[in-house]
Amino acid sequence: MIVTGHPPRNPQKTRPPGRLAVAVLPVLERARQRRESRLRKLVAGNWKMNGLRADGLALARALVARAAAGDPPDCALAVFPPATLLISVGETLRGSGIALGAQDCHAEARGAHTGDVAAPMLKDAGCSYVIVGHSERRTAHGETDATVRAKAVAARTAGLVPVLCVGESLAERERGEALEVVAAQLAGSLPEGLAAEEIVVAYEPVWAIGTGRTPTAEDVAAMHAHLRRGLEAAVKGGAGVPILYGGSVKASNARELLSVPSVDGALVGGASLNAAEFWAIAQSCP
Repeated sequence: MIVTGHPPRNPQKTRPPGRLAVAVLPVLERARQRRESRLRKLVAGNWKMNGLRADGLALARALVARAAAGDPPDCALAVFPPATLLISVGETLRGSGIALGAQDCHAEARGAHTGDVAAPMLKDAGCSYVIVGHSERRTAHGETDATVRAKAVAARTAGLVPVLCVGESLAERERGEALEVVAAQLAGSLPEGLAAEEIVVAYEPVWAIGTGRTPTAEDVAAMHAHLRRGLEAAVKGGAGVPILYGGSVKASNARELLSVPSVDGALVGGASLNAAEFWAIAQSCP
């Protein structure tokens, strides 16, 4: 038998850990794992309704080439193409370390729902994540918190990690209601009984999406801290749930936003359609 490492200096005097040490060790190990997982941020690119097959494959290949070239970013990466591109982009990303996600799912696993895509179908297509509750879905499709919660439940049942989006409108922020509105969205959209590794939350102030406007670092920190308190109350191990920031994230502001202590990554919109820009954002992870 080959033994690696250094043996105890005096094996005869080695004593087994006491009961207190045995009880404490798992707690310390879980704390270490949480610290390590929190160090690795997630940068996710939401391609929205953009790209024909040639466009999507070119973008995916460009990202794979950058991943293979060395000097990888100190973060996890995921892309969320339109449904028509999931399988072809997923095949292109295979083995690159870049995860695949979908932009939406239906709350039912199957049935007469013309035009919808079920979470098990997305899992079968190679997805690891799915966005639920994006403000564009809430606004344009009238999705309620209850709808979003049902989709998140469907995602978890299918083995996907839902990226649950919350965010306030400009009017709500100007009325001083931002914290309350977003906290209510979170509480109404979160499934019950989740563990920290089963959910990602993305804070996207609606007024900042695609406008070039962003809240201050202080505003982002305050909102993420508020969300963290809600997650700690509702999710087992809620301190370990990643909270992404989204809303006009680009290479020029990514480092400042990703350096906010409470920001665990970014959900990137338009900038994710440019491989160089998206990679620069990922490289901004501290």
